[in-house]
Amino acid sequence: MSASRRSGTTDELGPDEPGEPGGSDLLAALLDGMDAALCAFDADGVVTHWNREAERILGWSAAEAVGRPGFAGWAVRSADAEEVQARLMSATHAPGRQVHEFALVTKDGGRVLVRTQSAAVPGPDGKPAGVYCAFSEVHAQIDLERSIALSEALFEKASWGVVLVDADLRPAVVNAHAARALGLRRSAVLGRPLGELLAQGVEELEATLTHVLAEGAPPAPAEMWVTVRTAEGERRRCWRSGFVRLASPLAEEPVPLGVGWLFQDVTEARQGEQEAALLRFRTNQLHRAARAAAECEDPAEAATVHLDFALAGFADHALVDRVADAGGEAATEPSRPTESTEPVRLVRFAATPAGAPGPSRLAGAAGLPLRYADGHPALQCVQRAGTVRADAGSVPPERAREWALHRQWPPDAVHALCTVLRSRGRTLGVVTFLRGASRSRFERSDAAYAEDVAGRIAVALDLADLARG
Repeated sequence: MSASRRSGTTDELGPDEPGEPGGSDLLAALLDGMDAALCAFDADGVVTHWNREAERILGWSAAEAVGRPGFAGWAVRSADAEEVQARLMSATHAPGRQVHEFALVTKDGGRVLVRTQSAAVPGPDGKPAGVYCAFSEVHAQIDLERSIALSEALFEKASWGVVLVDADLRPAVVNAHAARALGLRRSAVLGRPLGELLAQGVEELEATLTHVLAEGAPPAPAEMWVTVRTAEGERRRCWRSGFVRLASPLAEEPVPLGVGWLFQDVTEARQGEQEAALLRFRTNQLHRAARAAAECEDPAEAATVHLDFALAGFADHALVDRVADAGGEAATEPSRPTESTEPVRLVRFAATPAGAPGPSRLAGAAGLPLRYADGHPALQCVQRAGTVRADAGSVPPERAREWALHRQWPPDAVHALCTVLRSRGRTLGVVTFLRGASRSRFERSDAAYAEDVAGRIAVALDLADLARG
């Protein structure tokens, strides 16, 4: 059977040129290659075209369909034939396209609900020469509309971030929520490398996107900590992210179009969990320290026990300095700093080992005052009877080492927290906690914990003074 007969076409494109496909062959190929079912009727309602998708949906071949007067008696029930034919042919004199839904009959006697789009076909004189009708199964059309509606909803109204990342790992489409999370306008995000949007965490994110492009979506969401660059500065955020690989449905083999990245900000929840876990750990440490210190016969040893338990997960080094009297001995009745005109002098009482880790050791048996320079954080702490924080800042390692040695601290210290030791309304000394470069600086919550530990150490030191007296 020729292509003209199979698709119900006539050679209206003119005689074929040498070496070129015939007009009817080209038209038949175009019709048969369409994803939508298509049929056409002349002005009398006779079927003139019928493509392969129409054959797939209804089972009727082009040879069986072309030439029939309408759908009556074969593609629709007899009771519905007149109404269906009238609705289809009404497009002849109607402007634009008309959309209808009705049931058609398959060759094996089944029924399928289809949605049609029909429009008039003008003839050479401009008058309607017939009607073409494109149709598809309603459920397939509804699936397509749902997919489009879902896509539009995700990129317009979703309460979580949605980013379409192309194969070059650059955002191609972002929704409003994602743009707000990145601190930019939607248009300002598109096409920019992720490294320009994120200060930290970009390597992990790009590695994940590359993995999804190559291997597919991971089996579960992942939580990523990133630092976002914004006009107000950098913000540390935790995003719970899911990834899906996008492939073209038109290619014979899957061709990756990019990655769909969906994320939700869970920073507050994760920070709350971390703070709760840290609080539980520190509370347990204080409880364990109190039980261990209760077994010490020497109150001075009990003070070092509290210091050692406090160091776990909190600091790398710790120092305890006592306020000294004029003779260099640890004062048993030190006055309030605000009432004294004499310069504050401190004597080392205990310290963690400078080398290998181990329990804190009592020191300062000779009673020699420490040569702290004016403005030293420990001296400020005693003078103010409050907590003082100090940091080396963002300086090279050699400058940080000089900063620590100048304050007579271990050379690897870059963060310091000095807390006053007070008992019975008196200032006994100061405890200094030190962290290295691998740890973060001390925060307000750290200061509260250090003050709790300092209170217990101060009680032990006061008891030691009373025992010696």
